[in-house]
Amino acid sequence: MQKSKIAVVGYGHVGQGVVDAVLESPDMELVGIVELPHVVGSLKEKVKDFPVVSDVRELGRVDVAILAIKSRAVPEVAPYYLKMGMNTVDAYDIHGESTLRLRADLDRVAKENGAVAVISAGWDPGTDSIIRAVMEIVAPKGITNVNFGPGMSMGHTVAVKSIPGVKDAISITVPKGMGLHKRIVYVELQDGYDFEKVSEAVKNDPYFIADETHVFCVENVKNLIDVGHGVHIERKGVSGKTHNQKMEFTMSVVNPAATGQVMVSAARASLKQKPGCYTLLEIPPIDFIYGDREKLLLHLV
Repeated sequence: MQKSKIAVVGYGHVGQGVVDAVLESPDMELVGIVELPHVVGSLKEKVKDFPVVSDVRELGRVDVAILAIKSRAVPEVAPYYLKMGMNTVDAYDIHGESTLRLRADLDRVAKENGAVAVISAGWDPGTDSIIRAVMEIVAPKGITNVNFGPGMSMGHTVAVKSIPGVKDAISITVPKGMGLHKRIVYVELQDGYDFEKVSEAVKNDPYFIADETHVFCVENVKNLIDVGHGVHIERKGVSGKTHNQKMEFTMSVVNPAATGQVMVSAARASLKQKPGCYTLLEIPPIDFIYGDREKLLLHLV
Protein backbone atom coordinates (compact mmCIF):
# COMPACT_ATOMS: atom_id res chain seq x y z
CA MET A 1 0.00 0.00 0.00
CA GLN A 2 1.35 3.39 -1.03
CA LYS A 3 0.97 5.80 1.86
CA SER A 4 -0.35 9.32 1.42
CA LYS A 5 2.26 11.98 2.13
CA ILE A 6 1.03 14.53 4.66
CA ALA A 7 2.48 17.91 5.63
CA VAL A 8 1.20 19.64 8.78
CA VAL A 9 1.14 23.43 8.57
CA GLY A 10 1.30 24.89 12.07
CA TYR A 11 2.36 23.17 15.27
CA GLY A 12 0.20 24.66 17.99
CA HIS A 13 -2.27 22.65 20.06
CA VAL A 14 -4.25 21.51 17.01
CA GLY A 15 -1.13 20.89 14.92
CA GLN A 16 0.20 18.55 17.57
CA GLY A 17 -3.14 16.73 17.55
CA VAL A 18 -2.89 16.39 13.77
CA VAL A 19 0.64 14.98 13.99
CA ASP A 20 -0.46 12.37 16.54
CA ALA A 21 -3.37 11.31 14.33
CA VAL A 22 -1.23 11.07 11.19
CA LEU A 23 1.33 8.92 13.00
CA GLU A 24 -1.46 6.53 14.04
CA SER A 25 -2.90 6.27 10.50
CA PRO A 26 -1.60 3.18 8.67
CA ASP A 27 -2.30 4.72 5.25
CA MET A 28 -0.39 7.97 5.86
CA GLU A 29 3.18 9.19 6.15
CA LEU A 30 4.13 12.44 7.90
CA VAL A 31 6.69 14.14 5.68
CA GLY A 32 7.19 17.19 7.88
CA ILE A 33 5.93 20.29 9.66
CA VAL A 34 5.72 23.75 8.11
CA GLU A 35 6.03 26.70 10.47
CA LEU A 36 6.73 30.41 10.37
CA PRO A 37 10.42 31.21 9.73
CA HIS A 38 11.01 32.70 13.18
CA VAL A 39 9.59 29.55 14.82
CA VAL A 40 11.49 26.91 12.81
CA GLY A 41 14.78 27.14 14.70
CA SER A 42 13.35 26.64 18.19
CA LEU A 43 10.89 23.98 16.99
CA LYS A 44 13.70 21.92 15.48
CA GLU A 45 15.17 21.66 18.98
CA LYS A 46 11.92 20.10 20.23
CA VAL A 47 10.95 17.97 17.22
CA LYS A 48 13.62 15.46 16.22
CA ASP A 49 11.73 12.72 14.37
CA PHE A 50 10.67 14.59 11.22
CA PRO A 51 11.66 17.73 9.25
CA VAL A 52 10.60 21.21 10.30
CA VAL A 53 10.71 23.75 7.47
CA SER A 54 9.42 27.20 6.58
CA ASP A 55 8.54 26.30 2.97
CA VAL A 56 6.56 23.17 2.06
CA ARG A 57 8.59 22.79 -1.15
CA GLU A 58 11.52 21.63 0.99
CA LEU A 59 9.58 18.46 1.84
CA GLY A 60 9.35 17.02 -1.67
CA ARG A 61 6.08 15.40 -2.73
CA VAL A 62 3.10 16.30 -0.55
CA ASP A 63 -0.36 14.89 -1.23
CA VAL A 64 -2.25 16.82 1.47
CA ALA A 65 -1.33 19.91 3.47
CA ILE A 66 -3.30 20.00 6.70
CA LEU A 67 -3.64 23.65 7.75
CA ALA A 68 -3.60 23.74 11.55
CA ILE A 69 -3.65 27.52 11.54
CA LYS A 70 -5.98 30.26 12.74
CA SER A 71 -9.20 30.47 10.75
CA ARG A 72 -8.67 34.04 9.64
CA ALA A 73 -5.46 33.00 7.87
CA VAL A 74 -7.09 30.18 5.85
CA PRO A 75 -8.43 32.31 2.94
CA GLU A 76 -4.91 33.59 2.25
CA VAL A 77 -2.89 30.46 3.03
CA ALA A 78 -4.96 27.68 1.43
CA PRO A 79 -4.64 28.98 -2.17
CA TYR A 80 -0.83 28.93 -1.86
CA TYR A 81 -0.90 25.15 -1.41
CA LEU A 82 -3.75 24.48 -3.83
CA LYS A 83 -1.86 26.30 -6.60
CA MET A 84 0.95 23.77 -6.18
CA GLY A 85 -1.54 20.95 -6.77
CA MET A 86 -1.69 19.87 -3.13
CA ASN A 87 -4.96 19.05 -1.41
CA THR A 88 -5.71 21.13 1.66
CA VAL A 89 -7.70 20.54 4.82
CA ASP A 90 -8.57 23.27 7.31
CA ALA A 91 -10.71 23.71 10.41
CA TYR A 92 -12.18 27.09 9.46
CA ASP A 93 -14.64 27.78 12.26
CA ILE A 94 -16.32 31.08 11.40
CA HIS A 95 -19.90 29.96 10.81
CA GLY A 96 -22.25 31.58 8.32
CA GLU A 97 -21.81 33.41 5.03
CA SER A 98 -18.02 33.61 5.37
CA THR A 99 -17.85 29.81 5.10
CA LEU A 100 -19.79 29.88 1.83
CA ARG A 101 -17.53 32.65 0.48
CA LEU A 102 -14.45 30.63 1.39
CA ARG A 103 -15.95 27.53 -0.25
CA ALA A 104 -16.59 29.43 -3.48
CA ASP A 105 -13.14 31.01 -3.57
CA LEU A 106 -11.25 27.79 -2.86
CA ASP A 107 -13.46 25.79 -5.21
CA ARG A 108 -12.29 27.94 -8.11
CA VAL A 109 -8.59 27.70 -7.17
CA ALA A 110 -8.80 23.97 -6.50
CA LYS A 111 -10.46 23.17 -9.82
CA GLU A 112 -7.96 25.33 -11.72
CA ASN A 113 -5.11 23.32 -10.22
CA GLY A 114 -6.58 19.81 -10.10
CA ALA A 115 -6.68 19.79 -6.29
CA VAL A 116 -9.20 19.31 -3.49
CA ALA A 117 -9.89 21.59 -0.53
CA VAL A 118 -11.87 20.37 2.47
CA ILE A 119 -12.93 23.28 4.67
CA SER A 120 -14.37 23.55 8.18
CA ALA A 121 -13.13 20.05 8.96
CA GLY A 122 -13.18 20.17 12.74
CA TRP A 123 -15.85 18.87 15.09
CA ASP A 124 -17.91 22.08 14.92
CA PRO A 125 -18.23 23.02 12.17
CA GLY A 126 -17.41 19.55 10.90
CA THR A 127 -18.67 16.31 12.37
CA ASP A 128 -21.33 18.15 14.39
CA SER A 129 -22.61 19.50 11.06
CA ILE A 130 -23.16 15.90 9.97
CA ILE A 131 -25.00 15.13 13.24
CA ARG A 132 -27.29 18.13 12.71
CA ALA A 133 -28.03 16.91 9.17
CA VAL A 134 -28.82 13.39 10.39
CA MET A 135 -31.28 14.83 12.92
CA GLU A 136 -33.01 16.78 10.16
CA ILE A 137 -33.25 13.59 8.09
CA VAL A 138 -35.22 12.02 10.96
CA ALA A 139 -37.27 15.14 11.77
CA PRO A 140 -37.31 17.65 8.88
CA LYS A 141 -39.40 20.17 10.83
CA GLY A 142 -38.31 21.35 14.27
CA ILE A 143 -35.63 23.15 16.23
CA THR A 144 -32.04 22.06 16.88
CA ASN A 145 -30.16 23.51 19.85
CA VAL A 146 -26.37 23.22 20.05
CA ASN A 147 -24.85 23.72 23.49
CA PHE A 148 -21.04 23.92 23.73
CA GLY A 149 -18.88 23.41 26.78
CA PRO A 150 -18.05 24.21 29.36
CA GLY A 151 -14.60 24.13 27.86
CA MET A 152 -11.80 25.93 26.04
CA SER A 153 -12.67 27.16 22.56
CA MET A 154 -9.59 27.02 20.33
CA GLY A 155 -10.92 29.49 17.75
CA HIS A 156 -12.03 32.05 20.31
CA THR A 157 -8.76 31.73 22.21
CA VAL A 158 -6.72 32.36 19.06
CA ALA A 159 -8.89 35.37 18.28
CA VAL A 160 -8.18 36.93 21.68
CA LYS A 161 -4.43 36.27 21.36
CA SER A 162 -4.38 38.30 18.14
CA ILE A 163 -5.66 41.44 19.88
CA PRO A 164 -2.94 44.07 20.52
CA GLY A 165 -1.81 44.07 24.15
CA VAL A 166 -2.65 40.43 24.84
CA LYS A 167 0.38 38.39 25.91
CA ASP A 168 -1.60 35.20 26.46
CA ALA A 169 -5.27 34.26 26.75
CA ILE A 170 -7.86 31.55 27.11
CA SER A 171 -11.54 31.69 26.19
CA ILE A 172 -13.97 29.38 27.97
CA THR A 173 -17.39 28.67 26.46
CA VAL A 174 -20.19 28.17 28.99
CA PRO A 175 -23.60 26.88 27.83
CA LYS A 176 -26.68 28.79 28.97
CA GLY A 177 -29.09 26.33 27.34
CA MET A 178 -31.29 26.43 24.22
CA GLY A 179 -28.21 27.11 22.08
CA LEU A 180 -27.17 30.27 23.94
CA HIS A 181 -23.68 30.72 25.40
CA LYS A 182 -21.52 33.08 27.38
CA ARG A 183 -17.79 33.52 27.00
CA ILE A 184 -15.43 33.75 29.95
CA VAL A 185 -12.11 35.21 28.78
CA TYR A 186 -8.90 35.39 30.80
CA VAL A 187 -6.14 37.61 29.44
CA GLU A 188 -2.54 38.16 30.44
CA LEU A 189 -1.54 41.68 29.36
CA GLN A 190 1.64 42.95 27.80
CA ASP A 191 3.31 45.79 29.68
CA GLY A 192 1.91 49.23 29.01
CA TYR A 193 -1.55 48.23 27.80
CA ASP A 194 -4.84 49.30 29.34
CA PHE A 195 -7.06 46.40 30.42
CA GLU A 196 -10.34 48.21 29.77
CA LYS A 197 -9.38 48.92 26.16
CA VAL A 198 -8.30 45.33 25.61
CA SER A 199 -11.53 44.10 27.18
CA GLU A 200 -13.62 46.24 24.84
CA ALA A 201 -11.63 44.99 21.85
CA VAL A 202 -12.39 41.39 22.86
CA LYS A 203 -16.11 42.05 23.28
CA ASN A 204 -16.33 43.79 19.89
CA ASP A 205 -14.46 41.08 18.00
CA PRO A 206 -16.75 39.15 15.58
CA TYR A 207 -16.06 35.94 17.51
CA PHE A 208 -17.60 37.47 20.66
CA ILE A 209 -19.91 40.33 19.71
CA ALA A 210 -23.08 38.18 19.60
CA ASP A 211 -22.53 36.51 23.00
CA GLU A 212 -22.48 37.58 26.63
CA THR A 213 -18.75 38.00 27.27
CA HIS A 214 -16.84 38.53 30.51
CA VAL A 215 -13.14 39.42 30.41
CA PHE A 216 -10.76 39.06 33.37
CA CYS A 217 -7.12 40.07 33.75
CA VAL A 218 -4.85 37.43 35.31
CA GLU A 219 -1.13 37.15 36.02
CA ASN A 220 -0.60 33.71 34.48
CA VAL A 221 -2.93 32.21 31.86
CA LYS A 222 -1.04 28.92 31.64
CA ASN A 223 -2.23 28.00 35.15
CA LEU A 224 -5.82 28.04 33.82
CA ILE A 225 -5.46 26.01 30.64
CA ASP A 226 -7.52 22.84 30.25
CA VAL A 227 -8.11 21.90 26.60
CA GLY A 228 -11.18 19.79 27.33
CA HIS A 229 -14.42 20.74 25.60
CA GLY A 230 -17.75 19.24 24.61
CA VAL A 231 -21.09 19.59 22.90
CA HIS A 232 -24.70 18.60 23.51
CA ILE A 233 -26.95 18.74 20.43
CA GLU A 234 -30.72 18.42 20.87
CA ARG A 235 -33.52 18.38 18.32
CA LYS A 236 -37.26 18.31 18.88
CA GLY A 237 -39.25 18.05 15.72
CA VAL A 238 -41.70 16.36 13.41
CA SER A 239 -41.42 13.14 11.37
CA GLY A 240 -44.12 13.18 8.70
CA LYS A 241 -47.19 14.26 10.73
CA THR A 242 -45.89 12.93 14.08
CA HIS A 243 -44.75 15.58 16.55
CA ASN A 244 -42.52 15.47 19.65
CA GLN A 245 -39.69 13.48 18.02
CA LYS A 246 -36.68 14.00 20.33
CA MET A 247 -33.04 13.16 19.76
CA GLU A 248 -29.72 14.02 21.41
CA PHE A 249 -26.00 13.78 20.74
CA THR A 250 -23.41 14.38 23.47
CA MET A 251 -19.63 14.48 23.18
CA SER A 252 -16.89 15.35 25.69
CA VAL A 253 -13.41 15.56 24.18
CA VAL A 254 -9.88 16.86 24.39
CA ASN A 255 -10.40 19.62 21.86
CA PRO A 256 -7.09 19.61 19.89
CA ALA A 257 -7.02 15.81 19.65
CA ALA A 258 -10.59 15.62 18.32
CA THR A 259 -10.03 18.47 15.86
CA GLY A 260 -6.74 16.98 14.69
CA GLN A 261 -8.28 13.55 14.13
CA VAL A 262 -11.18 14.93 12.11
CA MET A 263 -8.73 16.89 9.93
CA VAL A 264 -6.67 13.77 9.29
CA SER A 265 -9.79 11.78 8.40
CA ALA A 266 -10.76 14.61 6.04
CA ALA A 267 -7.30 14.42 4.44
CA ARG A 268 -7.99 10.75 3.67
CA ALA A 269 -11.40 11.66 2.21
CA SER A 270 -9.92 14.47 0.10
CA LEU A 271 -7.92 11.95 -1.93
CA LYS A 272 -11.17 10.25 -3.04
CA GLN A 273 -12.91 13.39 -4.37
CA LYS A 274 -12.91 15.17 -7.72
CA PRO A 275 -11.15 18.59 -7.81
CA GLY A 276 -13.04 21.29 -5.97
CA CYS A 277 -13.88 22.51 -2.48
CA TYR A 278 -16.04 20.56 -0.06
CA THR A 279 -17.49 20.79 3.43
CA LEU A 280 -17.81 17.56 5.41
CA LEU A 281 -21.52 17.42 4.59
CA GLU A 282 -20.72 17.00 0.90
CA ILE A 283 -18.44 13.96 1.28
CA PRO A 284 -19.68 10.37 1.81
CA PRO A 285 -18.98 9.45 5.47
CA ILE A 286 -17.33 6.17 4.46
CA ASP A 287 -14.58 8.12 2.65
CA PHE A 288 -13.25 9.43 5.95
CA ILE A 289 -12.61 5.99 7.45
CA TYR A 290 -9.58 3.79 6.87
CA GLY A 291 -10.25 0.23 5.76
CA ASP A 292 -11.66 -2.01 3.06
CA ARG A 293 -14.91 -0.55 1.74
CA GLU A 294 -16.84 -3.84 1.73
CA LYS A 295 -15.75 -4.66 5.26
CA LEU A 296 -16.71 -1.17 6.43
CA LEU A 297 -20.15 -1.54 4.87
CA LEU A 298 -20.60 -4.92 6.52
CA HIS A 299 -19.57 -3.47 9.88
CA LEU A 300 -21.40 -0.14 9.76
CA VAL A 301 -24.58 -0.93 7.82
